[in-house]
Amino acid sequence: LYIASKVYEKWRTKEPGVTVPEDIRVESLNDEQMRDLNQLKGFIYKKRTDIRLDRDRAGRREKKEEEAEQRKAERPALFDF
Repeated sequence: LYIASKVYEKWRTKEPGVTVPEDIRVESLNDEQMRDLNQLKGFIYKKRTDIRLDRDRAGRREKKEEEAEQRKAERPALFDF
């Protein structure tokens, strides 16, 4: 709710009377909650970078396989067994 409150405050419309309700408003986090939030941010960042690296590797692997097939098609085998 802390993050939702901060995002809402930053991007909300400037209409008067539009605010986060008092019963769910969170103004600050204690140290334990802040540590948990930072761990969550780290986890999300790591997952994003891992997925991006996996996509890059898959793209390079696919490109290498296509080049190998193309070379094989350009240079036929000397002997057929």
